[in-house]
Amino acid sequence: MLKFIVLILGTAVSLAILKFRLEVKNMLGDIAFAEKYFGTGGTHFLVIIIGIVIFVFSLMYATGTLQSLFKGPLALLFGL
Repeated sequence: MLKFIVLILGTAVSLAILKFRLEVKNMLGDIAFAEKYFGTGGTHFLVIIIGIVIFVFSLMYATGTLQSLFKGPLALLFGL
């Protein structure tokens, strides 16, 4: 049940970020490293990437992929 709630909340947050990305960018202001590495409009691009990453990680958590990733390949890095 918790995984389903995380999926619903993650999807809602990511869709809100993607829909209101201009307002999010105005609230955050220009992010210097995004403008430097992504060029002009890099902050907008970074906000889009963050929205997509939130959705992907919530989907991975809901399906159990994230847990198996931390138990498998990434276990050596985290000492699990």
